[in-house]
Amino acid sequence: MHRPCRFGRWRGRSSQQGAAVAVVIRTIAAEPEAVFRVLANGWLYPAWVVGAARMRGVDDAWPEEQSALHHSFGSWPFLLNDKTVSLEWDPPRRARMRARGWPIGEAEVIVEVKRRPDGCVVRLTEDAVEGPGRLVPGVIRTIGITIRNRETLRRLAFLAEGGGR
Repeated sequence: MHRPCRFGRWRGRSSQQGAAVAVVIRTIAAEPEAVFRVLANGWLYPAWVVGAARMRGVDDAWPEEQSALHHSFGSWPFLLNDKTVSLEWDPPRRARMRARGWPIGEAEVIVEVKRRPDGCVVRLTEDAVEGPGRLVPGVIRTIGITIRNRETLRRLAFLAEGGGR
């Protein structure tokens, strides 16, 4: 059974550059290892990442650092090809990625997972780090990313709780 989000509010945090970043937290009724199984299966990326439309390829080394997921984002007929690169892989605690989505730009995404007696708590932190997306005022950018990432964590929860492989 799907558990509702216990900590669904968004809150801005300051990054090292002083800009707001989007942080979304969700309780998931699955072990942290189940969450990382979903993250490790690159072919599932469009099933949980809002905006990713399809996979074009997954590096054999995924999710090792510097390996990549080759995906498309948008909607047909306006699909753009790009990639997401793994920057840090420390299961079942933390993963850090650089998601490219040009011409919008690039974002750093951090997934942190903490075990709880009834499953785990997942914190998804994201902000634009390159490109035109950085020009959007921090407060507006944070609100937009937060709305998107609430749904992203909802989808990740469905896959982890359902045993997505």
